Amino acid sequence: MNAPATIKDARPTFLIEGSEEVELGRGLIALSIIEEAGGPSRCEATFGNWGTKDQTKDFLYFDRRTLDFGKGMQVRYGTDTVFDGRIMALEGHFPEGSAPEIVVLADDRLQDLRMTRRSRVFEDMSDAAVFQRVAQDHGLQPDVQLQGPTHKVLAQVNQSDLAFLQGRARAIDAELHVGGRTLRAKSRARASSSPVELSYGAALRSFRVTADLAHQRTAVKATGWDPEDKRALSYEATDSAIQAELGNDESGASVLRAKLSERKEVVAHGVTWSDGETQARAEAHFRHGARRFVVGEGVAAPDAQLRAGARVKLDGLGALFNGTYHLAEVRWLFDEGGLRVEFRAERAGIGRP
Repeated sequence: MNAPATIKDARPTFLIEGSEEVELGRGLIALSIIEEAGGPSRCEATFGNWGTKDQTKDFLYFDRRTLDFGKGMQVRYGTDTVFDGRIMALEGHFPEGSAPEIVVLADDRLQDLRMTRRSRVFEDMSDAAVFQRVAQDHGLQPDVQLQGPTHKVLAQVNQSDLAFLQGRARAIDAELHVGGRTLRAKSRARASSSPVELSYGAALRSFRVTADLAHQRTAVKATGWDPEDKRALSYEATDSAIQAELGNDESGASVLRAKLSERKEVVAHGVTWSDGETQARAEAHFRHGARRFVVGEGVAAPDAQLRAGARVKLDGLGALFNGTYHLAEVRWLFDEGGLRVEFRAERAGIGRP
């Protein structure tokens, strides 16, 4: 194990409507930024709210000149932006025995999609085209890197735009997030960015990990119907669907098959209309479960590259648990313990003994 890393005193900076507010950074009491792969990012920041204002003692931010609803708020670590959203709520805290505080709650622009609910039908469109359409509906620039079949019909039935896109992303093994005013969607299986390297006892301060067979399957079958050719559709996905992610690791499906038995599952909800759509659904469902074979939670030193959807290469954990993980959730936290990153990481395989 490496020698423990020196914990640096790090404090984030805040920009409101693009301008840095130095006093907000100085008055920061607590910060929590939560980012999930495929979901909105949200920020909760607590600031001291009592001091000298206009040469008198008063509340600092209740005039809403600096902090107000709808204003853009960015949080930066060094020169890197770790949150970019808008203020959605303000809270007043008046604790016993200490000065008043103000809490700012902000969401990224996926909030717009969450607040828009509707029913509509997309005909003869690919998922890439659907994601582009929804992005344009909300004035967002689409950055869509998806491959897949053209669907005869995709129905959005009394769903928010966000829930609809999240469902389509799960169906095609994609991840969705927004950066500033850009809506990004890309296939997770095609991720090629270099992983962030973290070593236990250095940048990786702590880690707890579990390899669990309880929800693993050796195969997943999806079925459908081709209305033009009048024929049944069927495709069975196995661990070949995640082979590219395993390297020399052993999949949960392989361990399950060898140590217990074959356990297969049929995707019973929804109907597919083509061979390509049937295969995509079976493989996406298999990957979704397979990647949760090994799940860990860790604490790391601040690094702006630690974002939901990124990959990390963990070292110092022994032959079973060394390797590359996918970050499913990332939390930037600041309190009396300083600034740190907590994360939940997933992996489809385990090291061979």
